[in-house]
Amino acid sequence: MKGKERKQYPAEYKREAVRLVAEQGYKISEAARNLGIHGGMLGRWVRRAKESGVVSGIGPLSPEQEEIHRLRAENKRLLMEREILKKAAAFFAKESS
Repeated sequence: MKGKERKQYPAEYKREAVRLVAEQGYKISEAARNLGIHGGMLGRWVRRAKESGVVSGIGPLSPEQEEIHRLRAENKRLLMEREILKKAAAFFAKESS
């Protein structure tokens, strides 16, 4: 009987997972849960990326960085809402003609 085989993740997948923590401001546990991987593994990927200099600034965000992150998320949400409203307006204008 064979032991459990380790799942191999492509380098691009690892980079994107690390970017969630480094650039998007997710906590390691939150990003790992969303990706369906173990938090310890993602933590290792983040630590290795930081040590190799691939990414910097991993860790707690400063208040200014938190505000920028919050404002960018809000801006993204508002842009999506605007697009939805534009499409709805076009639909109803077309339907009433």
